[in-house]
Amino acid sequence: MTLSVILNLLIASALLGALYWMQQQHWSFTKRVFSALGLGIVLGAGFQLAYGLGSPTIKETNLWLDVIGSGYVKLLQMVVIPLIMVSIISAILKLRDVSSLGKISTLTIGTLLITTVIAACIGLLMANAFHLTTIGLQSSTAELARAQYLEGNLASAKAVSIPSMLLSFIPENPFLDMTGARKTSTIAVVIFSILIGISATGIAEKKPEIFASFAHFIEVAQTIVMRLVTVILRLTPFGILALIAQVVAKSNASDILNLFNFVVASYSAILIMFGVHLAMIGLAGFNIPRYLKKVAPVLIFAFTSRTSAGAIPMNVATQTKQLGTPEGIANFAASFGATIGQNGCAGIYPAMLAFMIAPTVGIDPTSFSFIASLISIIAIASIGVAGVGGGATFAALIVLSTLDLPVALAGLLISIEPLIDMGRTALNVSGAITAGTVTSRILGTTDKSVFEQDQKDDSALEV
Repeated sequence: MTLSVILNLLIASALLGALYWMQQQHWSFTKRVFSALGLGIVLGAGFQLAYGLGSPTIKETNLWLDVIGSGYVKLLQMVVIPLIMVSIISAILKLRDVSSLGKISTLTIGTLLITTVIAACIGLLMANAFHLTTIGLQSSTAELARAQYLEGNLASAKAVSIPSMLLSFIPENPFLDMTGARKTSTIAVVIFSILIGISATGIAEKKPEIFASFAHFIEVAQTIVMRLVTVILRLTPFGILALIAQVVAKSNASDILNLFNFVVASYSAILIMFGVHLAMIGLAGFNIPRYLKKVAPVLIFAFTSRTSAGAIPMNVATQTKQLGTPEGIANFAASFGATIGQNGCAGIYPAMLAFMIAPTVGIDPTSFSFIASLISIIAIASIGVAGVGGGATFAALIVLSTLDLPVALAGLLISIEPLIDMGRTALNVSGAITAGTVTSRILGTTDKSVFEQDQKDDSALEV
């Protein structure tokens, strides 16, 4: 370890210490998260200015920062499956009503898919407005390598069909799915938890003592898991500082400028879709400024970490402790939202890519037949997209291959992929929160008193 790296880590440690001091002074969670975001940007920019892009010093510094950033994400991923299981089983035990479960699932998934279709339409409008096309783009060595990677994964994308996708949801081996081994493991765990909950309610009258014991066990398990979630979530500012510092330190400004149109068009589409989410929240009777203040921390985490699945614990905590959504609905929305109907990764991104690539094979991307086919395919392909890095790529592969478009051209965007993915992931999580909030409101289960409360410290994270 060089002296420069040691100095960098000392500076980073001082900033982390400042965040800890803010926590000890009872700064609000939201303020600490925004402070971490700002400090991380300054730290990353400072590293790049001092050492230059691609410097070995920056690479080694980022390796150490990754222990904090990726370590925090891994802790969140660790608690995802236990949280889903105990929360969904607990919710079903309290519901004791399969019809209510059906309404929650239908409304949640329906909202996710509808918003994904809207997102795809917005993506097409922005691609057309900014005249995006891949014609004339130059290929670098990295982009060619990315193109080869996409071509290599084309076969697995083409093998995806609706029947095979539906079959992948069934937890043939629930213990395997608890390891997150498959792209649809999260949904499989949700289904397994639902079946366990329904089975337990089936013995409530016949064997009340056993049911009571099981219900007590789940209550204890949920309390412990939620306490674990609380402990991990309090590390959020530290994780965000490390994650955003890494991103900024290794970002290439020239690459961003070369594809500036696509960056602006993508973020324009993302911001418009955020507006759609807020319109839905407003129609559901929520105060939008207050709502934004409450969901800001989880959206910032999603933005910096680029993982929808990793954001599930924070997503659930935000819905239940800030917005007043019941735990059952919050878990359904967060879990399904990480793998179904992702507005950013499965909606906007494939739509914009298809629009850009279509002219290279002589297809008019503004024709009704092309748009109708594209929207239909996107709606179907958005089911089962993995909520981690690479989910958007897989969704795009399915859409492009189904339309018989050259998937290798998507590799031309590799240099700005991380920057765009940050906004897409935040939009995915926003869509999941919107689905849960709207579903709860429609079913009349929202506790508005929770939403109206102002959280001045970490009390929102208490269990």
